[in-house]
Amino acid sequence: MSENQSMAIDLNAIVKSKAGNKKIPAFAIKLLGKILHMDLINKYLVQGYEGVEFCDKCLDYLDVKLEVEGLDNIDTSGAVRYTFASNHPLGGIDGISLGMVLGKAFDGKVKYLVNDILMNLKGLAPICVPINKVGGQSRDLPRLISEAYESENQMIIFPAGKCSRKIDGKIQDVPWSKSFITKSVETKRDIVPIHFIGQNSNKFYNRDLFFKKIGIKANLTMLFLPDEMFKNRHTTFKVKIGKPIPYTFFDSSKTAQQWAQWVREEAYKI
Repeated sequence: MSENQSMAIDLNAIVKSKAGNKKIPAFAIKLLGKILHMDLINKYLVQGYEGVEFCDKCLDYLDVKLEVEGLDNIDTSGAVRYTFASNHPLGGIDGISLGMVLGKAFDGKVKYLVNDILMNLKGLAPICVPINKVGGQSRDLPRLISEAYESENQMIIFPAGKCSRKIDGKIQDVPWSKSFITKSVETKRDIVPIHFIGQNSNKFYNRDLFFKKIGIKANLTMLFLPDEMFKNRHTTFKVKIGKPIPYTFFDSSKTAQQWAQWVREEAYKI
């Protein structure tokens, strides 16, 4: 495949668009590029893969293997619409992996709800729905989410909204958001819990705890996810797909927030 330079990420342009009127020194952008491993990321991106193939070839690029259990629990004919709700231990490879596994199972008819910054991965963009919660685009957020759930695509959701952290001495997700429950019930989608088994380095979690200790509220730990992704090269991960939970199961005996935590617990039990 010939290289497609237009698929590469222009970090300078992204930083400027996010910074607004603030001037960011060139050395800071260069340092950020080093932290993000932009050279290795762009080396892959320019190969020009898109959609599910992007996910598949990305795992090859990283030499990541998967052991998948429970795929036979779901109807892959397309006759049933699902919301696949997974824990988020890695913040990168886990998302790519589910895109590959479920994308192949459903002939590419899958969609993620993602932070809009991931739309800069042009090869991944075709199977993503941007849900930036700040700025002007936030006005369109309810419509974008509704359209995604009402579509014929299978939804892939990480209800924690960010990758797992060390909480009470254990690597686990923060409490899950309730929106995947309310929207799945509203659009009559059965929910399938997924347990992705893996974790980042101790350095990643210790850095996160340090940022919190000194009072930094911004999610700076996110900047080190590409580094964690490349540290996890040549690794085999296990993906456990649970049995579908009918949308009718989520009745008024619990609030949507309580149901979300119940599904979270069920995912970890798989």
